[in-house]
Amino acid sequence: MTPLPFPIVEEPDQAAAEAGRKLFAGETEFVKGVVAMSGLPPADRIEVCFAGRSNVGKSSLINALTGHKNLARASNTPGRTQEINFFTMGNHGYLVDLPGYGFANAPLPVVEKWQRLLKQYLSGRQTLRRAFVLIDARHGVKSVDEEIMSLLDSAAVTFQAVLTKTDKVRKSDLEKSLDISRKALSKHPAAFPELVLTSSEKGDGIATLRSIIAGLE
Repeated sequence: MTPLPFPIVEEPDQAAAEAGRKLFAGETEFVKGVVAMSGLPPADRIEVCFAGRSNVGKSSLINALTGHKNLARASNTPGRTQEINFFTMGNHGYLVDLPGYGFANAPLPVVEKWQRLLKQYLSGRQTLRRAFVLIDARHGVKSVDEEIMSLLDSAAVTFQAVLTKTDKVRKSDLEKSLDISRKALSKHPAAFPELVLTSSEKGDGIATLRSIIAGLE
């Protein structure tokens, strides 16, 4: 049988799961919100970033990963997060929350400013080890997601697709969503060849994602 492109990542073994647990058992603190490249903290440790269109569940996922309920503020207002937010992952590195994208109601100059900052950050941050692009499991990859993926391709930043809200979708619909996502990802050279399925509400996939991050150097 031909293996599927972009298979779902296997659950971590005990050692990898423990490394992930330890990483996020340490203190996670908000460092700063950045609105210009000049405000970035020193590039003295590795970092991972999270990108996703508005209301994909990014704040909820970051809160679930770190075990802090209100670390990344969740909001029902699309595009509320207008900064690149840096958080510590113990002494290991930075967890970076990128501005949400796909904000139809935001003023054009604001959108352009966010996009410009995003491009500069992705292209110029040497310590960035991986971007996690969040995809709503109910829909699969959308055209607005393709834009950020193309940006990551051009910046030569490896990104891994993380499907969110998997508890909100029936198995048959999840398979359709996976199919859509795999076809889209196959066009992007920077895409890491494994998918992560998560549910922030149920805790599914959180240990897997923690172990992936802990394994990056």
